[in-house]
Amino acid sequence: MRFCRILFLVAAVIAGALAGPVALAFAQPKPSPDEFVPMKDVPPEEQIPAINLVAAAYGFVWIVVVGYVWSLGKRLQKAEAEIAALERKAR
Repeated sequence: MRFCRILFLVAAVIAGALAGPVALAFAQPKPSPDEFVPMKDVPPEEQIPAINLVAAAYGFVWIVVVGYVWSLGKRLQKAEAEIAALERKAR
């Protein structure tokens, strides 16, 4: 029991010692106010056509969902056919 307390204390000290440098490593630098560029000032060739990307993402997700549902349906039909064959065989 005493060993567990000492082990816990050592782990707590090590975790406390590492918490400061880890927090500093992940700290984001503060952006300077002159880095902000309003969208109206960005040339059109540098803007991302968001509607096309969103539509493509939704289309991809719907194709994946429909494919998955179709796959489930085919596997369910196969399982039902196997169950029916086993029921006929059991009689």
